[in-house]
Amino acid sequence: MKWIQVESSGPLHGSVRIQGSKNSSLALIAAACMASGPVTLTGIPDILDMRVIQDIVTEIGVKMERREDGSIVVDAGGIHNATLDIHKTSAYRASYYFVGALLARTRSVTIGYPGGDNFVSRPIDQHFKVLKAMGAGVDFMEDRYVVKAERLQGASVYFDTITCGATINAMLAAVLAEGRTELRNAAQDPEVVDTANLLNRMGAHITGAGTDFIRIEGVKELGGCTYAVIPDRLIAGAFLMTAGITGGTVTVEDVIPEHLNSCLSKLREIGLPIEVTDSSITAYGGGPLRATRVRTGMYPLFATDLQQPLTAMLLTAPGRSIVSDRIYPERFSHVPQLRRMGAQIDVRSGCAFIRGGRPLQGSHVHASDVRAGTCLIMAGLAAEGTTYISGVEHIERGYEDAIGMFRSLGAKISYMSEQELPELPALLRS
Repeated sequence: MKWIQVESSGPLHGSVRIQGSKNSSLALIAAACMASGPVTLTGIPDILDMRVIQDIVTEIGVKMERREDGSIVVDAGGIHNATLDIHKTSAYRASYYFVGALLARTRSVTIGYPGGDNFVSRPIDQHFKVLKAMGAGVDFMEDRYVVKAERLQGASVYFDTITCGATINAMLAAVLAEGRTELRNAAQDPEVVDTANLLNRMGAHITGAGTDFIRIEGVKELGGCTYAVIPDRLIAGAFLMTAGITGGTVTVEDVIPEHLNSCLSKLREIGLPIEVTDSSITAYGGGPLRATRVRTGMYPLFATDLQQPLTAMLLTAPGRSIVSDRIYPERFSHVPQLRRMGAQIDVRSGCAFIRGGRPLQGSHVHASDVRAGTCLIMAGLAAEGTTYISGVEHIERGYEDAIGMFRSLGAKISYMSEQELPELPALLRS
């Protein structure tokens, strides 16, 4: 079992290149499985989820190869069924994209219930709403569900709640359906736009992606192409916040600044000077930070995936801050871990009430998801002493090389084995 050791590192300085978006990549791989020819994807991060996906698709006849230049080639010409491994598809949340991607081709998809980050149950009722509207039937079993459709017919759907995952899944299913599909109250996330752009490059007819009204005209077939994934806005935002918590200066490179507008506005409000170019953003720490109030929301509002790193940064802002998560009100598993480090935070009704400006002390803590892991690394950088973080596999689900990225800025951070840990509490050994 691996742990991460983080020591108080002082102000971090330097620049980091941001990897391709994890959330986009999960959808793009599924979309590539719809093409009649090979699809080459560049910028796909080499993370744990990608290795799980490769195992899944290989078992159903898809050839997925990572080349020396880092690009991934997906050739789905050999698909022979869509009975996907139940345990592997339950290992990460976005496995449901294979339903939308494969249903028109295979007429039946068997898949495990979505898993992944362990912070809250994520309902997928809006996915089923779309699929049923397009003529599919869904059979629910104890450990899997089966979606069947002899043919998919375009439909008009109004989402009951804004959902990025269901919007993407609906686009995937609609591209090879007969006729027109209209999606209202659709998610506007950059990842939705990224998926639509790939599908259009492959021959789909999608308009309106990036707005709340998307139209898809069904086509008979999709072809191969080459496509580059967008950069990971969530990792970029967390590293900008790292400048704030350590009092350093951090530049994130190879980013699309407009994807971070709400985040940048909040960081400036807190007191972090921000400088933006066409493809980079620099955050200047070292000045006084102000307590604030933030509410998460669907894009373009402040992202739920950034509330955990923001919570870490606000621990250094004197006064009372409030972080409200409207998307996942139970997403506060990082708070008990921060309390181990001396943080004073109360959680009530989907809100974290933070009393900032108090010193943190290194401790043994556990990362329950990738963003919680980022939060704990950040807190460890600002804490006195040494912090030991378990749950490393969750961090590796989102980062190609989290340790290397933080080290490049001067952080004192490394992997270690459980045998090297000092005085590990019995609670964390279980």
